[in-house]
Amino acid sequence: MSELLERLGQAPGGRGLIIACDNLGQSHAANAAVAECLDIGVAATASLMVPCPWARDAARRFARTPVGVELTLNAEFDNYRWGPITQAPSLLDGDGGFPRTPADAWEHSDLDEVRRECRAQIERARQWGSELTHLSPHLDTLLMRPEFFDVYLDLALEMELPIRLGEGGQDRRAGFPFRRLAAEAGVLSPDHLVRIRSRPARRTLEEAVENLAPGVTELVVSPAIDTPELREMDPGWLSRVEQYLLVAHDPGLAAAVGRSGAAMLCYADLRDAQRRG
Repeated sequence: MSELLERLGQAPGGRGLIIACDNLGQSHAANAAVAECLDIGVAATASLMVPCPWARDAARRFARTPVGVELTLNAEFDNYRWGPITQAPSLLDGDGGFPRTPADAWEHSDLDEVRRECRAQIERARQWGSELTHLSPHLDTLLMRPEFFDVYLDLALEMELPIRLGEGGQDRRAGFPFRRLAAEAGVLSPDHLVRIRSRPARRTLEEAVENLAPGVTELVVSPAIDTPELREMDPGWLSRVEQYLLVAHDPGLAAAVGRSGAAMLCYADLRDAQRRG
């Protein structure tokens, strides 16, 4: 796991850490939290959900901050919906938004429409003026089926961007070697992925930082400030608020990151290394 670190100019056998914020643009609560996590917290990068209602606000707010595009084919909440930015009937469910689950998307989506929609999301982020650093798959919809992964990998090659891949063993669950396929194509990705999915966020975050494996680890959070809208929108709102408070404001987490001795990295480092070949 030292090859990527060496390509990034770090010592072989060491540890690198990317702390990344997902769901930028999903809501005002997410935009406000991500801003603090990046400005005063320990986060280094964020991923923009272009089809979401607050994405334009995020692009304006983060005009000078390089971001990734969180390629989005799902709208998972019952009472808060968003849909494709292209004409894509197969990407809609019965109430006019993206399907709520990856399984529904896999069952009904036309792959040409998937490719066109994902490319449009990337191009719209560029039109808004965003400097793009990477691609990531919202809810892993583009990751866990080989025909969808082909779209994901092709776009990474076309745009010369690194990608987020799955957690340990996820390629075995997917049934095909997506890590090997990306590596053979020359597309970079962090070696390890840790996601904060539920409570208690503090224990998961601190254990992840204290037990970093050799290589580059991406630690993914989904921060949001506490608002009435967030509480009505997302059943997992409390964990997201905890993640925001920890990443943006908790000195204990910042101290743990410092003690880890890890090189603090961002996806722009991977993008530049990938483009250098």
